[in-house]
Amino acid sequence: MSEPFTITRRVQFADTDMAGVLHFSNYFCYMEEVEHAFWRSLGRSVVTPEGLHTMSWPRVAVSCEYFAPARFEDEVTLAFRLTHVGGRSISFEVDFSIETRLIASAKTTAVCCGMKDGAFSAMQIPDALRATLTAQQSAPR
Repeated sequence: MSEPFTITRRVQFADTDMAGVLHFSNYFCYMEEVEHAFWRSLGRSVVTPEGLHTMSWPRVAVSCEYFAPARFEDEVTLAFRLTHVGGRSISFEVDFSIETRLIASAKTTAVCCGMKDGAFSAMQIPDALRATLTAQQSAPR
């Protein structure tokens, strides 16, 4: 079991609503930001050439629960945990915290897909990548 992968980012004015609160939709952008940073930490990308096609990870389920607001200039820590590595899919969770206070928690399931000529098709996660991901896997919260 691995520790969460974390990044910290500051809430930008453009990310907020008229009350100066981080708009709910931007939590999904932040989730994607930490996910991309996680892939880069493994020396990969969310879109990677793989043989005769390009491998990517389209989402099939996403949810987020909000507990407290983040505001302009807050520093938000994003803790990414890979919670499931299947044959063709992965699931991960992201906790959003300000200092030690949990402000939101999100879950995502993504499917490993090959893209070729504009078409997607689900594919098995390559064995070497599955081994790397399994080593990074955390227990669900």
